[in-house]
Amino acid sequence: MADLSTSSHAKGSDEVKDFICSSCKEQANADFYCKTCLKLYCGKCIQLHDKWFKKHSAYGRNDMKEWPVSKQVEEFLLKCQAHKDDKIEMLCDDHSQLCCTKCAFNDHRFF
Repeated sequence: MADLSTSSHAKGSDEVKDFICSSCKEQANADFYCKTCLKLYCGKCIQLHDKWFKKHSAYGRNDMKEWPVSKQVEEFLLKCQAHKDDKIEMLCDDHSQLCCTKCAFNDHRFF
C-alpha cells in the first residue's frame, strides 16, 4: 500500500497536512477513509466516491481508529528506544518489555 500521509508544512503556511486525499490533485487534507478502496478522500472527493460506490463504507475523522496507521508512525513505534537503528522484534515475558535483538542479548538473557 502506498504511504498515505505526510507531515510536511505547506509553503507559506503553518498548516500541517497529516493525511492527503488520494484522488484530487489539490493536495487537500483527507477527511474520510474507505476500507474497501484503501484510499483517503477530502470532503469534495468523497461525494463523488459515494455516488459511484454506494455499498462502500467511508469513515470520517471521528472514526480514525478505522484509518490506516501512517508509515512514519508505524516506523517510530517499531524502533528500539535504546538502539535507534534496530526494530523491536521480541517480547521479554520476565520484564514485560518489547526489545530488539541487541537488547534481548544484552539485557534479557535467560540462563
